[in-house]
Amino acid sequence: MAGPQTPHATGAPLPDDDAPIFEAVGGDWSDIAEEAARLGEERIVVNMGPQHPSTHGVLRLMLEIDGETVTEARAGVGYLHTGIEKNMEFRTWTQGVTFCTRMDYVAPLFTETAYCLAVERLLGITDDVPERAQAIRVLMMELNRISSHLVAIGTGGNELGATTIMTIGFTAREEILKVFELISGLRMNHAYIRPGGVAQDIPPGALDTVREALTAVRGYLKQLGDLMLANPIFKGRTVGVGHLSLAGAMALGITGPVLRSAGLPYDVRKAFPYCGYETYDFEVPTSTDADAYARTVLRLEECYQSIRIVEQAADRLQQMGPGPVMVGDKKIAWPAQLAIGADGMGNSLAHIKEIMGTSMEALIHHFKLVTEGFRVPAGQVWQTVEAARGELGVHLVSDGGTRPYRAHFRDPSFNNLQGVSLMCEGGQVADVVVAVAGLDPVLGGVDR
Repeated sequence: MAGPQTPHATGAPLPDDDAPIFEAVGGDWSDIAEEAARLGEERIVVNMGPQHPSTHGVLRLMLEIDGETVTEARAGVGYLHTGIEKNMEFRTWTQGVTFCTRMDYVAPLFTETAYCLAVERLLGITDDVPERAQAIRVLMMELNRISSHLVAIGTGGNELGATTIMTIGFTAREEILKVFELISGLRMNHAYIRPGGVAQDIPPGALDTVREALTAVRGYLKQLGDLMLANPIFKGRTVGVGHLSLAGAMALGITGPVLRSAGLPYDVRKAFPYCGYETYDFEVPTSTDADAYARTVLRLEECYQSIRIVEQAADRLQQMGPGPVMVGDKKIAWPAQLAIGADGMGNSLAHIKEIMGTSMEALIHHFKLVTEGFRVPAGQVWQTVEAARGELGVHLVSDGGTRPYRAHFRDPSFNNLQGVSLMCEGGQVADVVVAVAGLDPVLGGVDR
């Protein structure tokens, strides 16, 4: 409350008899803010981040506040700049995968897929990619969508003070990361999806592991729903908070769950299908509430839809049986059967002996393919996929050489961050945390 000046409890004298003092002893914070505004106090500009836990480590928010009310909010980026796009110009087309997978490090498989689909279109081999490789791509991407949404929900809950939401979300995510490690050998930064297919086929027993993981994840998702969706505290912090209308989202180029929470069912998997998505049965959840609560509900529902797609992909892979997972053109395809050595490191001795002993020509070809890469016809291409945070696009330009002339990515987090001002201005400082959590930005994709 705001009241007359009184001595401190310690008996120390007040600093200035003319200076207004606001003593917060409970009650409604809006009363204090109104009193500060009535007295014409100077507005304060504060930096939230880039090290603030709620700004995902490397996002700077410049807030002008009047009491507890945000009057202006601006986002400052660039603290994680890696130069990935420029670095890709100095690596072969295949090596480019190892760079772009490090952009959105929470959902790397979408960037890998978008990039490889673009390279395949430049090469004119889109229809030559084996069906088994496309099904594996879909399976891996949808598992990645679930794991990414679990991070969004978990970290968002933790930023609101609900640690249990985070522990459940990350425990569920571990089930999926174990699958990624089994199939690709890595938990993140996989470089598993390659131009022409995938690095290697799924190992024996992997589909059973996927189904077991889905059963566990489904149980964790139910726990998260029970913990959040009817919780009066959670609803009080999220319902009506971080509102962004459909007109505002479309004007700013915002996509993904944030756009769908405002009522537009735009999803690249339905609008411009790729990897055979038109043959899978799934829905695109939407809402018209356009607030942080709706985005949480949508991400949970999208996880269930992704489970449907993964189950269909797993069934297809089981029905089609073993087969090629890389294009047959040996001038493009990197070796896709990389048998692991007994120590779990590098290629097996039998594999090395086969490469070295088949013929000198085979060895030379293998060496040149890996070191120099293949040539891509001159031209340019634009390819999009539906990533966890929205529409992810890649613009590739080739001058006919063995490496990209230019690679540029449209990362959804970069566009979505434009909504910070509309979502935060006029709200409380505490609501900025909720709004940013609802956007779920990953700064690796923003500062690429």
